[in-house]
Amino acid sequence: MNTAITFSNMLHNRNPPSVAEDKPFKQDKYVYAFGNGKAEGDAGMRALLGGKGAGLAEMSALGLPVPPGFTITTQVCTMFNRHGGQYPSGLEADVAKSLATVEKLTGARFGNANRPLLVSVRSGARASMPGMMDTVLNLGLNDQTVRGLATQSGDPRFAYDSYRRFIQMFGDVVMGVDHHHFEDILDHHKKINGLSLDTELSAHDWQDVVCEYKLKIHEQTGRDFPQDPRMQLWDAISAVFRSWSNARAVTYRRLNNISHDWGTAVNVQAMVFGNMGDDSATGVAFTRDPATGENALYGEYLVNAQGEDVVAGIRTPQQLTVAGKLAHRSKLPAMEEVMPEVFQELNAVRHNLEKHYGDMQDIEFTVQRGKLYMLQTRVGKRTASAALKIACDMVDEGVINEDQAVMRVDPGSLNQLLHPTLDPKAERQIIARGLPASPGAASGQIVFSADEAERLAHAGQKAILCRAETSPEDIHGMHAAAGIVTTRGGMTSHAAVVARGMGRPCVAGASEISIDYKANTMSVRGLVLNEGDLVTLDGGSGEVMSGHVPTIDPELSGDFTRLMRWADSKRKLGVLVNADTPEDCRKALEFGAEGIGLCRTEHMFFEAGRIVAVREMILANSETGRRKALKKVLPMQRDDFAEIFRIMRGLPVTIRLLDPPLHEFLPHGEAEMHEVADAAGVSVEFVRERVIKVREVNPMLGHRGCRLGITYPEVYEMQTRAILEAAATVAKEADVEIEVEIMIPFVAVESELRIVKEHVDQTAKEALAGEHKVHYVVGTMIELPRAALNAGKIARQAHFFSFGTNDLTQTTFGLSRDDAGSFLPTYENRGIFDKDPFVHLDVEGVGELMQIAVERGRKTRPDLKLCLCGEHGGDAESVNFCHEIGLDCVSCSPYRVPIARLAAAQAALNQAS
Repeated sequence: MNTAITFSNMLHNRNPPSVAEDKPFKQDKYVYAFGNGKAEGDAGMRALLGGKGAGLAEMSALGLPVPPGFTITTQVCTMFNRHGGQYPSGLEADVAKSLATVEKLTGARFGNANRPLLVSVRSGARASMPGMMDTVLNLGLNDQTVRGLATQSGDPRFAYDSYRRFIQMFGDVVMGVDHHHFEDILDHHKKINGLSLDTELSAHDWQDVVCEYKLKIHEQTGRDFPQDPRMQLWDAISAVFRSWSNARAVTYRRLNNISHDWGTAVNVQAMVFGNMGDDSATGVAFTRDPATGENALYGEYLVNAQGEDVVAGIRTPQQLTVAGKLAHRSKLPAMEEVMPEVFQELNAVRHNLEKHYGDMQDIEFTVQRGKLYMLQTRVGKRTASAALKIACDMVDEGVINEDQAVMRVDPGSLNQLLHPTLDPKAERQIIARGLPASPGAASGQIVFSADEAERLAHAGQKAILCRAETSPEDIHGMHAAAGIVTTRGGMTSHAAVVARGMGRPCVAGASEISIDYKANTMSVRGLVLNEGDLVTLDGGSGEVMSGHVPTIDPELSGDFTRLMRWADSKRKLGVLVNADTPEDCRKALEFGAEGIGLCRTEHMFFEAGRIVAVREMILANSETGRRKALKKVLPMQRDDFAEIFRIMRGLPVTIRLLDPPLHEFLPHGEAEMHEVADAAGVSVEFVRERVIKVREVNPMLGHRGCRLGITYPEVYEMQTRAILEAAATVAKEADVEIEVEIMIPFVAVESELRIVKEHVDQTAKEALAGEHKVHYVVGTMIELPRAALNAGKIARQAHFFSFGTNDLTQTTFGLSRDDAGSFLPTYENRGIFDKDPFVHLDVEGVGELMQIAVERGRKTRPDLKLCLCGEHGGDAESVNFCHEIGLDCVSCSPYRVPIARLAAAQAALNQAS
C-alpha cells in the first residue's frame, strides 16, 4: 500500500509523494506531453492544462521550436491543495514516463553527471496571473551535474551562473529563504570585487557565490541544499502547486475575479539557455503594441540572460526593433540589428501565431547560441485603447468578424478610457522621465510601500506608489494606488504588465530617480521629495511631475464609437443610467445611455438652500407643519426635475420617491439645530427633543421608503406633484412627449403599493389637468426577499419592477454594505465567498430571488417591465445574468454605461453561440 506523504515530509524524503487509490482523485490522465512537433493536448484544454500548458501544446503541434516537456493538470493542483499536500497514485509513474520521453528527445539524462538534463518548473493557470505564482529554473543541477554542464557547454562560467540561479530560486520558492539574503550576498561580492553587473563575474566568482548561498540556506533552515535531482523536482512541483494559495495569488484572483477553484497546472520543460554568451538571449514580446495596439512586433530582450532577468527588471532591457529603440530613446542595440536572422524568425512566428489564434499574443522566447526557442504564447494583456484598436484593425484585416471583435474587449477595461487625462494647457514641472508603461494620468501622495498605499486608499486619499521595482508581494498596494512609478524595469516588467491589466497609469524604469527607503525620500538631480509630497505621473508619456497637474475629460470617438455601434446592434438589454444631477445626465448621454433607470430624489435634498427646509419638514410634529415646510421644497424639486427632463428630451425617466430613513437628514450639532429652529420658528429644545424621537435603532430596516409615503402621504404627494408639473412644463416648451416612471421603494406587501399608488394617481389628476404629452406609470423597487417571493401579487399594482440589488443583497445576506468591508476580504480569501456579493451579483441567492420575481411578476402581468438598478448594473457578470433571466434593461452609474452596453452585447452573443 502506498503511503500519503505531505509537503513537509517531502522535504526530508527522497521518494515522490503518492496516495492509495481514492475516488476523488480518479481520472484518466494526469500528465500531457509536448515536443518534437507533437502534443497530447491542445488550445481547447486551457481549463485542464492552464494557459501556458495549452499554449506550449499548440505551438508544438504547429511545428514551432518548443523545448520538449510535459504538463501536470490543474486537477492535480486541486487535489493536492484539498487533500493536505497528497498526490494521486499513478502520478509518479506518469511523470517518470514523460521525463524519460524528454530525455530521449534531448539526448540528455536527468541527474546524469556527464550530460545532465535540466528542466524548468513553471506554473500556468487558465487565466494569466503574471508573477503571482512560483517558478524554478535550471532544476537538476547539483555539485556533480554542474561540472558535467560546464564540460558539455565548454563554458564553466555559464554552468556556475546557472547553478547559483537555481540555488537562489529553489532556496526562495521551495525552502523559504527570503530572496534578499541571496541578493545581499551577490551585491556584497560584486562590491568587494569592484563589479557592477552580474555578467562581469567569472566562473570562479560564481563558485564562491554558490558556496555562500548554500551556507546561507543551511543557516536559515538547518538543512543542506538537496543534491538529489528527483527530490528537487517533486519539491518544486509541490511548491508551484502550493503557490496557488499564497497571499499574492489569492489577492490577484480576488481583484481580477478569477475563481479560487481553478488551480494551476505545472509545466516541466527541458531548459534552453539564454545565458550562454553574447549569441544567446531571452526576451518577452507582444505581437502588437499592448499600449497602443499598433500592428508591430513589440518587446524587449536581454543578451546573455535568463527569462526572469527581463520581467524582474534587474537589468535594463533592450528593444527588439529599431523603431522601438528610437521611440524609447535607447542607446542599446536592438535585436533587429545584432541578431537579424533570429529577429526575422521571431517576426515570422509573430504572424503565424496571430493568424492561428486570431488575437494578439504575449510570447516568451530564448535564443541559445543563435537558435530560437519558443517558451510561451498566450493572449496578451493590453490597455483598453489598444484592445479597441486591435479588435477594429483585425476586422479590417479580415482576421476576425464584428461579433468576434465585440467579444475581444473586456467590458471592465473600458474604465481606462472614461477617466480624465492631463490638461495639455496646464503648467507642469517634469522632474523625471521613464518608460510609458501603462497609459493614463494620476496625482497623489508619494508612498514607498504597498501597505502605505493601501492605508491611504482606505482613508480616501490618492497615493502614487514609488518603488525601485515592484514584486508580486506589492499587488495589494498596486491595486490601491492611483499610479505607479519604478526606477528600474522595462515595458514588460512586473510593474508594467500588472499596471496595464489593472488600468493603473505607470511609469517604469525612471532611472533618474533614487529612492531611499530608510529615509522615506526620493531624489532626482538634487530635488528631494518626502513621503506624502504630491506628484503627478503620465503613463502615456513616461513623465513624472512634482505637484498636482489638472486633468480633462476624455473624448470618445474612432475605434470606441465603432465597436460600441457593433455592440449596440447585438445587445437585447436596454442600458439606462442612475443619475440625479444634470451633470450626470449629460455625461450618461455622452456615454450612450437610453434613459434614466434610477433618479434618487433624496440626493437633491442635500443641496444648499433646501436641507434646512427638509429638516424642518422631518421635525414637524403635525401635518400642517410638514406641509408648510414641503411648500418650500416643492419649487426646488420641480426645477430639478424640469432640468433633467429637458436634458433627456423624451427618453424614459424613472424617479424613485423618497427612500432613505429620515435620520440621514437630521441636524448634527448645535449650529445646525439652531438653524432649523430659526427656520421653523421653534425653540432649540424642541428641535433637540424631536431629533431624539425620530432617531431609530436600526434605521435601514425602519421608517423608510413606502412606509414614509403611508405615514406621511404629504411627502410623496409633494414629490409626485413636482415630478409631473415639471414634466408638463417641459412637454409644452419642447413639444415633446415625456415618459415618467414613478418608483415606490421598499415595498414588502401588495397593500403598501396599492395605498401609495392611489395617492400618486390622485395627485397626478390634479397636477396634469388634461396634459396629454406626459405619460406616467407607477412601479416599485424589489429590494426585499418578501417582495420577490410575493411578486405575483405586487405585480397587480405595478407596471414595472426595478431590482434594487444593493439592498436586496443586504437583506438577503443580512449584511450591511457599509460595515461588511471589515471582514468580507477574509471571507473571500478563505473561500467562504467566491467574490464580493456587492460587486458581483450573488446568482445562487439574490439571483434566485430575482428569477422568482421575474417568473411570478410576468405571470400576473406579461408586459411587466423589468430592470436592475443597483451597482451591479455596471458589472459585466451581473449584466450577463440579467440577460439570461430575461430582464428588459439594466441601469448603472454614468461612467459604467459603456461597460454595460458591451457586456449586454457579449451576453447576447454568448447565448446565440
